[in-house]
Amino acid sequence: MENVHLAVEDDDLYSGYNDYNPTFDSEELENDVGFQQAVRTSHGRRPPMTAKFPGTAIGARPLVSSFGSRIPMASSMGRPMTGAVQDGAARPMTAVRAAGYTSSLTRGSTFDPLGQSRGPAPPLEAKNEDAAEEKIKILEKKVNDLIEESCMAQSMGSLQLALEKAKEAGRKERALVRQREQSGNGDHINLDLTYSVLLNLANQYANNEMYTEALNSYQVIVKNKMFNNAGRLKVNMANIYFKQKNYPKAIKFYRMALDQISNAHKEMRIKIMQNIGVVFVRMGQYTDAITSFEHIMSESPNIKTGFNLILCYYAIGDRDRMKKAFQKLISVPLGIDDEDKYIPSNDDATSNMVIEAIKNDKLHQMERDLKVLAEKYIMTAAKLIAPVIESSFATGFDCCVDMVKSSQYVELANDLEINKAITYLRQKDFNQAVETLKTFEKKDSRVKSAAATNLSFLYFLEKDYDQADRYADLAMNADRYNPAALINKGNTVFVKQDYEKAAEFYKEALRNDSSCTEALYNLGLTYKRLHRLEEALDCFLKLHAILRNSAQVMYQLGHLYELLEDPQQAIEWLMQVISVTPTDPQALAKLGELHDGEGDKSQAFQYYYDSFRYFPSNIDVIEWLGAYYIETQFCEKAIQYFERATLIQPTQVKWQLMVASCYRRSGNYQKALETYKDIHRKFPENVECLRFLVRLCTDMGLKEVQEYATMLKKVEKLKEIREQRVKSGREGSARSRREGSAGSSASISTSAPTSSKKTSTMEVDVKAVSQSETKQLSPHLDSGRESGHSSNSMKGERLSAKMRSLPGSNEPYEASNPKELDASYVDPLGPQMERPKTGAKKRVDDDDFADEELGDDLLPE
Repeated sequence: MENVHLAVEDDDLYSGYNDYNPTFDSEELENDVGFQQAVRTSHGRRPPMTAKFPGTAIGARPLVSSFGSRIPMASSMGRPMTGAVQDGAARPMTAVRAAGYTSSLTRGSTFDPLGQSRGPAPPLEAKNEDAAEEKIKILEKKVNDLIEESCMAQSMGSLQLALEKAKEAGRKERALVRQREQSGNGDHINLDLTYSVLLNLANQYANNEMYTEALNSYQVIVKNKMFNNAGRLKVNMANIYFKQKNYPKAIKFYRMALDQISNAHKEMRIKIMQNIGVVFVRMGQYTDAITSFEHIMSESPNIKTGFNLILCYYAIGDRDRMKKAFQKLISVPLGIDDEDKYIPSNDDATSNMVIEAIKNDKLHQMERDLKVLAEKYIMTAAKLIAPVIESSFATGFDCCVDMVKSSQYVELANDLEINKAITYLRQKDFNQAVETLKTFEKKDSRVKSAAATNLSFLYFLEKDYDQADRYADLAMNADRYNPAALINKGNTVFVKQDYEKAAEFYKEALRNDSSCTEALYNLGLTYKRLHRLEEALDCFLKLHAILRNSAQVMYQLGHLYELLEDPQQAIEWLMQVISVTPTDPQALAKLGELHDGEGDKSQAFQYYYDSFRYFPSNIDVIEWLGAYYIETQFCEKAIQYFERATLIQPTQVKWQLMVASCYRRSGNYQKALETYKDIHRKFPENVECLRFLVRLCTDMGLKEVQEYATMLKKVEKLKEIREQRVKSGREGSARSRREGSAGSSASISTSAPTSSKKTSTMEVDVKAVSQSETKQLSPHLDSGRESGHSSNSMKGERLSAKMRSLPGSNEPYEASNPKELDASYVDPLGPQMERPKTGAKKRVDDDDFADEELGDDLLPE
């Protein structure tokens, strides 16, 4: 202890910091002769210093002895050393070398503080990929890449590829865990990576509807206590049970997930409760669903939940709560900006540029979609509850309209009024519908145009074309860019056969709305009436590109190709019609007609037979099938078709004569005789029936032969008298016409009666000419019927060749030649082409264009 000396308490180790040394006075450097000389020359360069003590870099620093004394040493130049303080006081040592400098610099050396002159750095040491840590890192990267590829494949719709990538990621991750355990790093397992792999695999199983495997994968995650917040995945498990329609288990898992989510995640809890309410609705437990929905509407109201609540009240029939729920629904804040925000101002160019940039951005589109969805729910709810919340649906609509007018959806009130008129239409109360729509004539232009459009449509259906034209003009004046109003105007012009003007209105409607399919369809029909078949074909091809599965459009295309004399293309388009509507009898009959024209009888028979099965009242199809069986010598099978024709047209004698002829040709003479007798009772003046009765009774040796022969003579005599009267009447009319033309210049008094006769005769002649012209031009004027007319004339020619007539009076009725038929089968009511149509359903008819094109557009659901 005698060699240990304690420091004196009075000595202060940090004294001298505040002492001022004139050496550091930079303001006097200009007057310092030594400093200025050192700056100008190398005089001030400090020579190398000799160390006074071994182991030190500088010999002038203070030394501390064992006695605690400090000895400052002066430099060779006589200026105080760094760290030395006058009066013998000492302070801690500081750095004596400046950054970037060294004492070994020689004259002429360059300044290189970063050491760039030493050349490039040596290459990095190569990684040893065989090392365990490197293998683990590579595997982890592969697993992450596989998860990303799986998610990308799922987002692009490749669900199977996404599942394969997820399975491969799972295999790689298990290999990674084993490698960590083998390398002794089992405690450093990447739990986040394992969680990601399992979650992605479960999601991909669910996307591929492999619900059992998905539930097992979710169960692995949920049961592992090492995964934080894994309990919320029970929502996904509940969703799978909901898809499997296992509703009790879905509710159980939704509630378990709800218990494990804290109140801090309010939005998540609200969504789970909404799911619980929907599941209760699926189970029919509306009271429990109402409890969930009411809680949501009190905590965080939204449009969907409000609509679901109204549906539940409607299901249990609670009128008062329906009204309250509807009031809550229209009071839900949407949280979107007003549309006025996107109207640019004229004074601020910068603001206008910003508004132009955000006018159609994703956020604004989302706001518009949300508003449209809200309006849809409100309109649907109002239409649902209006008929039940009051004693009558009109009162209920008025109540809903009043509530909407006092909300933020004021513009929906007019739409509700229009829906009120449409409800009247569904109830067949046309007068009330018209009165309701007429109240909009003094409203703003948009509502007035919509109401006038519907009124025009109603009057058009009632064939009051003047009123339809008037309201179409009113709708156009209110809104010239309303395509529905332009279509109605075009239709009113179309029925007046001003096809050029109608086409202009349809074109204008297409200019205002290029996706207006009704205008494009009507334009194609107009071009057909104008015989501009190529332009009509172009219209319907464009329409087919929009409406890929429209049977009407494809039928029109087939009909146009038929008019263009391209039967193969027509058959292809009609085959597409059959693929869409395989039970359409008119399309099947048209296919049979085209195949018959091509000479393919077997295929034609198949389509005609299918058409008869779906619609057994088409007289043309029945006639073709009966003629086909007679031609193929199967008269017994033809009988059922002619009997069907007899039921459809009981006043047409030719079908009953055909039945009797089939019995006779098949050898059943007794049945043929009974049939002829029955025909004679219904048509006692039919000469052909009496002739066959006389011949049959003669050959069979019956006693009635004399009676029928007498009747036949009387009927033939009456027929001759009628023919003579008709002939004499024609000759008298021709004579009076000649006399009137010769005596027209004699005097007024003598020419007056002749003139009257002439006028009446001329009127008859003109009508006859008009009818004949109409018959000739009908295939061109009525494109919807022209195929039927042309086919009827063609069929008449073919059938006249097949069924020449029953044997003449001097031919034996047992003639076995199948091509010899009797002339009694000539239709007594006129040519087959003039026979009135029955109620056969037509596939597409031009005359029905208004009902087809305007229904969807002008009467919103």
